[in-house]
Parts: sequence; structure tokens; C-alpha cells
Amino acid sequence: MKKRALISVSDKNGVSEFAKELINLGFEIVSTGGTKKMLQEQGLPVLSVTDVTGFPEILEGRVKTLNPFIHGGLLAKHGEADHQKQLEEHGIDPIQVVCVNLYPFQQTIEKPDVTVEDAIENIDIGGPAMLRASAKNHQYVTVVVDPVDYETVLAELKASGETTLETRRKLAAKVFRHTAAYDALIAEYMTNLAEEENPEKLTVTYELKQSLRYGENPHQKASFYKKPLGSKFSIAYADQLHGKELSYNNINDADAALQIVKEFTEPAAVAVKHMNPCGVGTGKTVFEAFEKAFAADPVSIFGGIIALNQEVDAETARKLHEIFLEIIIAPSFSKEAIEVLTSKKNLRLLTIPFEQGQKVERKMTTIEGGLLMQDQDRYSLDDANITIPTKRQPTEAEWAALKLGWKVVKHVKSNAIVVSDKDMTLGIGAGQMNRVGSAEIALKQAGAKAEGAALASDAFFPMDDTVEAAAKAGITAIIQPGGSIRDADSIKKADEYGIAMVFTGVRHFKH
Repeated sequence: MKKRALISVSDKNGVSEFAKELINLGFEIVSTGGTKKMLQEQGLPVLSVTDVTGFPEILEGRVKTLNPFIHGGLLAKHGEADHQKQLEEHGIDPIQVVCVNLYPFQQTIEKPDVTVEDAIENIDIGGPAMLRASAKNHQYVTVVVDPVDYETVLAELKASGETTLETRRKLAAKVFRHTAAYDALIAEYMTNLAEEENPEKLTVTYELKQSLRYGENPHQKASFYKKPLGSKFSIAYADQLHGKELSYNNINDADAALQIVKEFTEPAAVAVKHMNPCGVGTGKTVFEAFEKAFAADPVSIFGGIIALNQEVDAETARKLHEIFLEIIIAPSFSKEAIEVLTSKKNLRLLTIPFEQGQKVERKMTTIEGGLLMQDQDRYSLDDANITIPTKRQPTEAEWAALKLGWKVVKHVKSNAIVVSDKDMTLGIGAGQMNRVGSAEIALKQAGAKAEGAALASDAFFPMDDTVEAAAKAGITAIIQPGGSIRDADSIKKADEYGIAMVFTGVRHFKH
């Protein structure tokens, strides 16, 4: 049987060497377009697809490989007499090796000025058809979509004249993953183009970023994947400058810290433990901001994750160095800061391009047997319909404290209460089964600092007990969504103690 390989690739890394080795092994090479031209420039003998099909490329190259002389060669069962007879009757030669990768659709739509016409033209049709046909017929056909597999294929062909079924099956599985991911990106692009918010089928694709040592606990296996066109302003696209490999819990905590520090434009520092903030501070400098975040809870910060929205300088680095931390996230680190912090070999240093800004993405949460999807909670006070139902209005200082508390509370696990002043959190109550329980934790942590401070709640007060507890601790201003059937009780209690209370009309549950 004549040995024939079909090669047509967008990613040309290593393909000329691969083709040359196949020719040395007795393969005839069939190719198209730019791949054919490149191989011929390397002095390699190549047949064009037109030579094989006897039919020219048409419709601006949209149709060239969709032909029985190609697909018959890909799909024929080599060991079946009837298939062999039909090949002979029609003069079709089998194809044993296929090396194809696809039009650069992802790279095309990543361009900020891409047109719809350009995106559509970069949807490959013939390539996926050849890949799927070859992968389906992997009993007989070796199909390669990834240059990393060239070496394995050549080694097996040189050793025995053919690849093993195990290798062909693994390569076929990779092909179907590749074409599925390719189609998923196209489906996402077209769905967005058609402005479909809730399509009847949801297809998503992610790329392996790293295998993890374990998950939340050592007995759980885990991996970390990133979205191909995901937000660059994210942990998935962070650059790690130093430290040991990130763990499953590190990644979750780092993401939580980043989402909080994104709320601030002024210099800010956020400390996170177990996906909840334990301290948030702002200041005129990043050093001042971190000092306040540290002072907010100097106990819980031990072993925590720190996110800062300004470059880490030497002064801040020396302060950070005094504490045991898992990760520090920042837009950048000065040369002196890196020298200070890298003396701790396990401390992870991550940089993230804060200048990229926010990208609208929907949040997906898996449950057993299904998946939930929702918009991310980007709602801010600028979007809120503010009302003040109490007799007293907040002072300017109280407004500053309320705004900081409101930025933080939406990132705290519900039920959530944050006590704050104008530039730092003073107490945080998270994840309790009743709201007054979270308030008691936050107020106890704030202690005497609660006097004259503000309190933020992620959801309304079902009773006036939280206002009562806040008043007795010295709180003078409260911000909450409102909307309870018993709002009047909380308003009355606030007026009784002279508390200014703000309703936002929006809750920030976080489960």
C-alpha cells in the first residue's frame, strides 16, 4: 500500500522537519496553500490537493479538501475488502498520517479591531472535517494536531513502520478535544454576536494552566485551567515572579483578594484568609494602606494572601517581610522590593496587569450534575438608588466610612457585616447563619474602635436586633439594602439612637 501523509497547518513550528522525516520513511506528502509553498521552498517534494482531487480550489479557497479523493482516503477501513475494492474502483489512495491544525480563529478575534467579516473567514471548515474524519478512523490513521506529538509519531514509525493503536487513540482523543475547544470559541463568539443571553446549550472551553498537587484537602485531586479569551486582569493570567507552586486554596484566596482590591482606585491593600477579607486599608501610599490592613486584624493576617493595587516599594516590602504570608499580588515590584521578598524562598510573588481593566465575564459555579451561571456582581454605589430613611443624614466622614464598608461587604461570605472607618476595616463578621451573629463578631473585633464607626450589611435586617447591637457598640452610621417587611422597626431603632442609615436598594449575597 502506498504510504501517504496529508499536511496542512497554520502552526508551522517543526512541520518541515516532520515532513522531511516522513519522506525519508517513504511517505508521499500531500499539502495545501501556505504549507505546500513552505515545504517546497525547503526543497521537499509535495503533491497539491488539486493534484490528488483533480479539482481546483474554489470560492476563494473555501472549498479545497472537501472531496471524496481526500475523505475517502481518510475514512477507508484498511482491513475491510469492500472498502479496498471501492478505493481501487475510484482510484483513491489511503492516507495513513494526517497533520492538520486550524485557522487562527482565537488569535483573530483577540485583535481589538477585528471585523465580523475577518472573524467569519477564520472559521475553518475543511480542517476540522479532516481532523474529525481521521480521528474517527484512528484504527488505521495517525492524526497529529499538536507539534509536540511529532517526535512520538516519528519515533514509533521509525521503530516499527507504524504507530501503536494506543498512541493513535490518544492522538484521536486530543483531536476531538481540539476541535471541540475550537467550536466552543466559535459558538461563544457567534452567541455574543447574536446577543443571545441564555442559549439552549452552553459550550465552554478551558486550557490546562497547571496540574495541582491536590485540591482543598490532600486526598482530593485538582487542576487549574484558564479561559482562552479570559480576562487578563485575573489570577489565571498572573505572572509568578517567585515562590513555590500555587495550590488550589492559594488560587481561590488570591482570586478573592484580587476581586476586593479591584474596588479601589486610591492606594489599597487587602488581606484574605479562606476567601474572606480579614483586613482592608487605604491610604496616600501603598505602605500606609498596608499598615492599616495589617492593623485591622494582625492575628488573622498570619499565613494570608495580600493584594495591593500599587507597585510594592522597598519600604512596603520590608514591612511585608516581617510577616508570614503565602502570596503577595501587585501590579509590579520594585527591584529593591524583589531583593527583600525573594529572601523567603516559598513566598509567592504575583504580578497582574491592573492597567488592563475589567472585562465582563459571567460567573460559573458547578454543582453535582449541573452548573449555575450568573453575571458577576459589579454593582457599586454609583449604580445604586440611594435613600436615607432616618432623621439624621450621614456626615462627610461617615459617608467615607460607609463607602469603604460597602465596597468590602459584597466580597464577604453571607451573612456579612463589616465595621469600618473612612480608610480601613475594623471588624468583619462572615458566613454566619443569622445576621446579628455576624454583627456581633464584627463588633467584638472592632471593640472600642466601633465608637463613631460605620457598619455595612450585605442584605437587609429582618429585625431591629442588628441596629440595637450596633448602637450599643457605638456605631453612628449604617448602610444596608433595605427591603425588609420590617424596615420600619430598624428605622425607628436607628432614629432612637441617632444613627444615620442609608438604603442602597441592592443586596450583595455571596455564598
